Amino acid sequence: MVNRRYPTEREAAADGAAESTSITAPDRAGILSDDPPAVHYDDEERPARVLTGHVGLGVASVAFAAALLVLWQVFRPLAQGSQFYLIVFLSTTLPLAFLVYRSGVPAPARWRRSRRNTRTDDGSGADGETAVAGPRDLPTALDWSLAVATLLVCLYPLNPWTGGYNGFLDRQGLLDTPDIVAGAVMLVLVVEACRRTTGLALPVVCLVFLAYGYYGGLLPQTWTIAHSGLDFAQIVDALYNSGSGFYGTPLDVAATYIVLFTIYGAVLDLSGASRFFVDLSVAAFRKSRGAAGRTAVAAGFLLGTVSGSGTATAVSVGAVTWPMLRRAGYPPEQAGGMLAAAGVGAILSPPTLGAAAFIVAEYLDVSYLTVLGWAMIPTVLYYLGILLAVEIDVRRHGVRAVDAPATSAGRLLLRFGYHFSSLVLIVVLLALGQSATRAVVYATLLAAALSFLDRRAWLTPQRVFSALSAGVRGVLPVVAVCTAAGIITATTTKTGLGAQLASLLVSGAQAVTDNPALVLALTVALAAVALALLGLAVPVTASFIIGWVIIGPALLGLGVPAPAAAMFVFYYSVLSEVTPPTALAAVGASAITGGRTVATMWQALKYALPAFLAPVAFVLTEPGEYLLARGPVTGIVWATAVAMLAVVGLAIATGAWVPGIGPAGTASRILGGLAGLLLLYLSPVTIAIGVVALALSAGIAFLKQARHPRAAS
Repeated sequence: MVNRRYPTEREAAADGAAESTSITAPDRAGILSDDPPAVHYDDEERPARVLTGHVGLGVASVAFAAALLVLWQVFRPLAQGSQFYLIVFLSTTLPLAFLVYRSGVPAPARWRRSRRNTRTDDGSGADGETAVAGPRDLPTALDWSLAVATLLVCLYPLNPWTGGYNGFLDRQGLLDTPDIVAGAVMLVLVVEACRRTTGLALPVVCLVFLAYGYYGGLLPQTWTIAHSGLDFAQIVDALYNSGSGFYGTPLDVAATYIVLFTIYGAVLDLSGASRFFVDLSVAAFRKSRGAAGRTAVAAGFLLGTVSGSGTATAVSVGAVTWPMLRRAGYPPEQAGGMLAAAGVGAILSPPTLGAAAFIVAEYLDVSYLTVLGWAMIPTVLYYLGILLAVEIDVRRHGVRAVDAPATSAGRLLLRFGYHFSSLVLIVVLLALGQSATRAVVYATLLAAALSFLDRRAWLTPQRVFSALSAGVRGVLPVVAVCTAAGIITATTTKTGLGAQLASLLVSGAQAVTDNPALVLALTVALAAVALALLGLAVPVTASFIIGWVIIGPALLGLGVPAPAAAMFVFYYSVLSEVTPPTALAAVGASAITGGRTVATMWQALKYALPAFLAPVAFVLTEPGEYLLARGPVTGIVWATAVAMLAVVGLAIATGAWVPGIGPAGTASRILGGLAGLLLLYLSPVTIAIGVVALALSAGIAFLKQARHPRAAS
């Protein structure tokens, strides 16, 4: 999810920023004087057009109508059922993808020359005013044609001339020729919309699954993954007229939950909450040596609670904190890595986890509040690892203290602390048994009402229109991804591919050993590598869906509880966002800091590495579930404490510093890393050995520091 805003909305959200009551103009000048322009985009999308004029208003109006439909569905569900609603929702959103996102075909040379002649270096026109978007930024005739075609095939199931919606359902498994043609066109358009919004990787994966479904019958029947084969009509029927294809669980989650949380984020952003969260983070640490790094991490966490988008959070926080980080002495690549790692935590931070978390709830048939509970301790472990890395860097690299605004955190909380109330309301309503959809709608209404406590952030009717339309526009990439993911889920369902690949995964581990514990450990290791590689190619949501249908059955077959297996797949899907060479959060952060992209990716991986291994603890032993807050209180407490020690050990290994003591030599780093690995295997023997290894790591560093005194603070 993302707080995507049009330029006019960004200006509205920043009205009066120069006279902010939270940080005065002089104070802000010290922090923001070198701000680069902020870029807002989601982890699952490519940069979109900035539409203006009649086209921009038309797109915003359709998006606003879609938002009203979503809100209506919460309180007055359409009588025809969920799939009928999904058809209507997709009809209002998928066509917009072709208008908002470029085809990738280069614009004619005369357009590029025209744009260069009408813009100055700062993006202004020759008259000093912001230049109007040129022809390249307007939808082409092809874009309009595809949008109209998408609208027609999306609405085809409701066509009254062929029996309407009920008649279409009655033809399931026996589609007529017009049904097959419409479904085939729909398939092509869904893949193209996915390509426009996310790039080539996921469409290629979808095409591979389609080819497998069609040609799988030609494989040697002795092969595990061979099947009887599907003809084209069967494939179209599974995609276009079933609950496991285009209108399956992924799209249901996007149209029911994700879009509402995206709207909530847009409303909260326009109400001034984002500005408050950043200001509070700046004021909280003031002039300590680690203030700049701590501010970036804290701001990433606070913004992440309402964003759910790692890249957007990293870029938004970086736009404000990079000048501070630079003056403190952070190199661009190191600062970008820190921002990327902190931003990715947004997808892990309750109460608005990333889109895949809603799919976890649907797949396991549990409440969203339950998933939030599972995410609490892992989120703490993730940010503990980042904060330890920040503190280690402060001491290793001589980071300087920087001047901070005089405004105190207490004063900010007293004046603007009401921004937390809508977040609290979500959790309270979920605990009282309200559905997640109603809880977020009520929280959105509260955030809108509280905006009137700040004159600069009043949500006037025009700004409400902007927030609702921006919320729907921000979910377009997720809609495209979730609809395309239906191709993968339908193919695996019809062919049984998921169970077959899971069997291959387990068989590979069993070929090495027949010890059950080692088989599980090897399967988990193979699964972690597979998910990391999968995340290099496809967005987080698609990575989770593919990982769950393939890796989930393997873990479940080895006795891993469903919650632990699902959260393992979820976390490794998310952590792929900081894995080179396609770490999108690091790419966004490097654009802000001006650092080298690949070097920034490796720095992001360094900051997040301790958290990379923590999900392994979920599935290796029974007490691993304690880290998901499942089990007795005493078990949860001791498992959390041990996991924290494991993160400390891994931080020593990656940062070459023992917190509170000083530099860690090779022996200390090896012992620290070994301790971290042993402590994550939550059994009494490994915990005891891990504690001893961690103590030895600290002891060796202490003796070295005593012999060769050096400032450790």
